Formats: sequence, C-alpha cells, structure tokens
Amino acid sequence: MSERAADAPLRIRDAATILLVRRAPEGPQVLMGMRGAGAAFMPSKYVFPGGAVDVGDAAVPFAAPLNPACAARLAERAPAALAGALAAAAVRELWEETGLMLGAPGRWPGPVPRDWQGFVDAGLLPDASALTFVFRAITPPGRPRRFDARFFLADADAVHGDADDFSRACDELSHLHWVALAEARRLNLPFITEVAVAEVAALLARNGGARPRPENVPFFDNAGAHSTFRRLQ
Repeated sequence: MSERAADAPLRIRDAATILLVRRAPEGPQVLMGMRGAGAAFMPSKYVFPGGAVDVGDAAVPFAAPLNPACAARLAERAPAALAGALAAAAVRELWEETGLMLGAPGRWPGPVPRDWQGFVDAGLLPDASALTFVFRAITPPGRPRRFDARFFLADADAVHGDADDFSRACDELSHLHWVALAEARRLNLPFITEVAVAEVAALLARNGGARPRPENVPFFDNAGAHSTFRRLQ
C-alpha cells in the first residue's frame, strides 16, 4: 500500500441504529446486545442494533412511510432517497441482529431481496412509521471505521410477534436482553451510546413515556477537524 493510500481518510458511511423501547412497571426498557471481542468496531461494547446502509435499502417498500418531520431532518444536506434508505437499514438491522420485525401486513412488490425474505414469509412490509429520528453522530477521526449514524426510537408494541423471542437473530450481538433505561449507562457502552441513552431518557421523561415528537435532534458532528454539536430543527 502506498503512503498516500495509508494516510487517506476513511470514508464515512451512512448508518442507522435503533433504540427499541418497551414500557415496564419500573420504567422504560431498551433492547441491547454486546459486540464480539474480535469485532473491528467497538469490540466487547454493549450497543443498540444497527449497521451501515446497504445499496438496496433505498428501494425497500414500506407499509407506511416515515413521519414527515423525521424525513425532513434526515434529508438535511443529503440525497432525498437517503431518508428511506436509513429507515430501511434500521428495520433490517433490527431483524438481522435480534430476529424482531417492525412491520405491518402488506405484499412485497416485485423481486424480494434475500435480507427481507422473512418479512415476506410473515406477510409483512417494513413499517417506517414506527420510527422516530432522535439522534445523530459522526464517528471521530482516528477510529478503524467511521459512520454517520442516525439513531431511531421505536416502541416495542410495533414489533410483530413476541418481543422476547430472539431465536432468529444472527450471531453479531450476544447477550441480547432488555435493559432498564435508567440502568443502561452502567454497562460497558461506547461514549456516544451513553449520550444517546441520556438523550432518549430525557425525551421520554418529557413526554410522560408516550411516543415523542422531538422539537429538534441532537447532532454530534465529527466530520471535520473539530468536533461540533448542534441541533437539527
């Protein structure tokens, strides 16, 4: 590898992460799992299901679209199709990493991508209306991989089937379990995951546990040489 190639900045990939939350007598719980010790990115850390946007995500059909306010914030300084692709990636990653489906009854139009065959077998289309865009963060320079990650909040009531059944999950995340949101920061979390937990806990508290419509979305922007924080209106 040439010196120039070795020093070239890593490409920042678009990614989606999902905070699936359910109500419990002691307070809200969030679904988390642990990345493997050998993972190139965030090894041995507890995280939410999520991953990079795939090429085919922009063409995924939905039973219902994203909330317009969420779609507008996701499209800021981005191609119009990216909002739908991010929503599809969030639903797909939840399905792959936990075996849980955010979907509603519907017939898939045309050929079915392999990643979505489980939805077709269940007679479902992914449901983007179940998602609320609540947080955004770009991985700082110097990490082995860099992502422009959008975090979505979803209510476990929107899951098709048993929200405790992880039998169809892949092996990317271990120790999948529901964690009390108030206790989640005691786990071994990446810094930005800690921040996301705190933001979502505050958002749910302000809305009395109901599904929130945030007035703005926190954004940790590490794309440049200096880290900046702002809020997407």
